[in-house]
Amino acid sequence: MVVALVLGLATACGGGGGGNAKNAGHEEGAPAISITPANGSAKAKPDAGVTVTATGGTLSQVLVKLKDADVPGTMSADKKTWKSSWTLIPGGRYTVQAVAASGKGKTVTATSSFRTVNDTARTTINNVIPSPGEKVGTGMPIFIQFNKEVPDKAKEAIEKAIEVKSTYPTVGAWRWLDAGESFNGLPSLVFRPKTAWKPNQRVELNVHYAGLKIGDSVYGDKDVTRKFKIGDSHVITVNNRTHKLTVKKNGKVVRTWGVSLGTGGEVQSDGVDHLKTTSGVHLTMDHVRLERMIAPGKKKGDPGYYDEKVPWATRISNSGEYIHQNMDDPSCLGNRNCSHGCVRSPSADAQWFMNWSYRGDMVIINGTGRELPWTNGWGYFQMPFEKWVTGGKLGQPVTTAALGG
Repeated sequence: MVVALVLGLATACGGGGGGNAKNAGHEEGAPAISITPANGSAKAKPDAGVTVTATGGTLSQVLVKLKDADVPGTMSADKKTWKSSWTLIPGGRYTVQAVAASGKGKTVTATSSFRTVNDTARTTINNVIPSPGEKVGTGMPIFIQFNKEVPDKAKEAIEKAIEVKSTYPTVGAWRWLDAGESFNGLPSLVFRPKTAWKPNQRVELNVHYAGLKIGDSVYGDKDVTRKFKIGDSHVITVNNRTHKLTVKKNGKVVRTWGVSLGTGGEVQSDGVDHLKTTSGVHLTMDHVRLERMIAPGKKKGDPGYYDEKVPWATRISNSGEYIHQNMDDPSCLGNRNCSHGCVRSPSADAQWFMNWSYRGDMVIINGTGRELPWTNGWGYFQMPFEKWVTGGKLGQPVTTAALGG
C-alpha cells in the first residue's frame, strides 16, 4: 500500500504492504495513517470496502469520494479506525483523504486514489415492487426480483445490505422465494410486515447491491433505491355465508354490496375444488379495465368452458380470482354462488372498487371451505409470521429505521 502523507507543509511518502503504511522521515511524535485499498491500485476488491487507520493518534477527518459523491462510513469509538458502510461499486474510481492528530497536537494528512475491479455478476436485480412513488395498501409486500436464482452463499450478504426506512418503525421479515414460489416466476426476496403497515406513511428501500460478492470473483452491478407511500387502511371482508362484501376505510365502513362466489363442484386430481373461491387473507394485485378470462385446463366444447371479457377486474390471487363486474344472472348477487371462483359484484360497485383500491389492500374471504395457499398470488399473510421469518438467511425479524422529514 502507498499513501501520500502531508505533515505541515512538507510531503512525506509512505510505503509498505499488508495494509500497513509507514511514514518516511516524518516528524517525531506525529501519527501515521494507513489506507486500504492501496494508492494506485487498479484491482481493488469492491466487497472489501475502504479502511483508514491511525496509529500514534486519532482520526479527525476522513473523506472518501466516488467522483463528487461522498461515500458513507463509520468511525470507531476510539477514532482510530474508519470503515466504509457498504461495498464499493465495481469499476469505480475512488479518492481518500484522511487527517489524524497526535496527543501532542501534531497532524498528518494522507491521500489515496484507487480503482475497483469491474467484474460484475450476471445475477442482477430485475425489478422492484412497488413502483416508484406508488401509493399502496397496508398489506403491501416489498419485492426484490432477480433475473436468475441467487447463489445461496450470497443471500446473507444481500439481506445485510438492505435498508428499509419508514415514517413509523415497522416490524417485518425477508423471505427468499424461488422461481416456483414467486407469483410471476422471478426469483425474489420478499419483505412482509408482521401485521399491516400503519397507514399514511412513506417508505424508502435501499439495496446496496453494488460490490457484493455474488460469485467466486464477481460482484453485484449497481445499487437500487425505491420510494413509495402507504395509503389509507383499506380492509375488505367477504362472507360466503351471507354473500356480502364490506369495505372499510381507516376502520369505518364506507360501502357494502351483495356478491356471488364460486359454485364449487369441480374437484380435480389434486383433490382441490377449483370452482370454489379461496378463503384467507388475499391482497389486491392488479387492476384491469377489461380482463379476458378463459376456463383453465379446458378447450372449446368442453363442459364448463368459457372465454369472455370481464370489466372492472381487480386481481386478488394467481389462480384467476378477481373482484369484477357480474356478467350473468343478477339474482345471484347477495343470494347464492354462481361464479367460477371470482367475487362477482354489481357493475357500479366493481367499477368503484377498481378505481378506489390500491395494490396491497387486504381482502379477507371466509367460509368457502377452500384455503388460500400462501404461494397463491400474494397470500403471504396466510403463513404465520414466525415461520415466514425462517425463510430469510438472517432468520430474524427486521424493524424498519425511522425515515426523517
